[in-house]
Amino acid sequence: MIDNARAFARPRPIAILGIVIGLLAFWIALPPWTVRGVAYPIVIGLFAVTWGLAAFAQGERRYGGWAIAAGFLGAIAGLWAQGVEKETLEAVLTGGLIASTLRFATPLAFAAMGGIFCERSGVVNIGLEGMMLIGAFFAVWGAIWSGSWVVGLVMAMLFGGLMALIHGIFSIHLRADQIVSGFAVNLLALGVTGYLFSSLYPGGIPTGDVDPVPKVTIDFLDSIPAVGDFLETVFGDLSLLVWIMFVAVILSYVVLFKTPIGLRIRSVGEHPRAADTVGISVYVVRYAAVITSGVLAALGGAFLSIGFVGTFSENMTSGRGYIALAAVIFGKWRPGWAFVATLLFGFGFALAIPLQREADVSENLISTLPYVLTLVAVAGVIGRSIPPAAIGRPYVKQ
Repeated sequence: MIDNARAFARPRPIAILGIVIGLLAFWIALPPWTVRGVAYPIVIGLFAVTWGLAAFAQGERRYGGWAIAAGFLGAIAGLWAQGVEKETLEAVLTGGLIASTLRFATPLAFAAMGGIFCERSGVVNIGLEGMMLIGAFFAVWGAIWSGSWVVGLVMAMLFGGLMALIHGIFSIHLRADQIVSGFAVNLLALGVTGYLFSSLYPGGIPTGDVDPVPKVTIDFLDSIPAVGDFLETVFGDLSLLVWIMFVAVILSYVVLFKTPIGLRIRSVGEHPRAADTVGISVYVVRYAAVITSGVLAALGGAFLSIGFVGTFSENMTSGRGYIALAAVIFGKWRPGWAFVATLLFGFGFALAIPLQREADVSENLISTLPYVLTLVAVAGVIGRSIPPAAIGRPYVKQ
């Protein structure tokens, strides 16, 4: 017990506690608590600042600074929230908002997991956007052609993998500039899907022709005391692909950090010549990682078309591949933190809808929120995010 107390008294745990307290200063002013009273956010924010200063004085400058900032911002945000009508807060911050956050985060999470596999192997993948778009189109095409959403997902993964293979050939064997190759993939996907869509469906896709991915209904959640209605709203009626996304995030972490396969991928991305020396085929590992990234990104695109919207439109990914890439950087090439980043960006997309409805904020202004969050996140962490050592460097076998 004494050892645990000493560990808690170290600067970093103190700073983390300050960050949590700073968030609490804002949280108590939100539903379901909606505490009113100017003193509450101010006092709680001062506690957070105090903890942050204590950690800062002991040498923990990074987390201590975050705790101080969380205290100030939490107090200001709490005071602002108290100035908003309670009914408006309850109309915006609902369980449905969290469910929408998960839906908007799902395509980003699939693409981000793919980007982590690719870049951990040493290949930059700017082409996530194009792979998502290819997946979105061929998921619809496969679902219409076969009448089955399962075939639609298979077609999306197949063509997403083929698009990634093109990127792999140029980046790995032809040793082209990987960023240029990725942009070329994006332009190719935009042109191919636009041409095929206008050729195959000149009058658009009729409503009802696409077999959508089914939703998973969980009936017993509402019977849980106290929180049943909230859990039912959030998790009771999500698409199957959302649950597959959760599995993909967990498997990505397990494969990369708990298996020999993941060790090979990371070794190729850090020191390919050393990996080659011990018998690991750098080319095979990189090709496999790049194709995996295309398959996962295509699943993200498939969710947009047959798991969410139920149709296809030209350039329907709207830059989500780039946001997923930002999540990879934000998450420091780790699946867990990248998933947290996708939740942040998904929350930006989800929050735009009730804000526009309840606060009468301009639709054009609200639509920029996810992209502003992307810029802030990348600008805040890119200087401290250390990528794999060999990323972007073509390997030449000797």
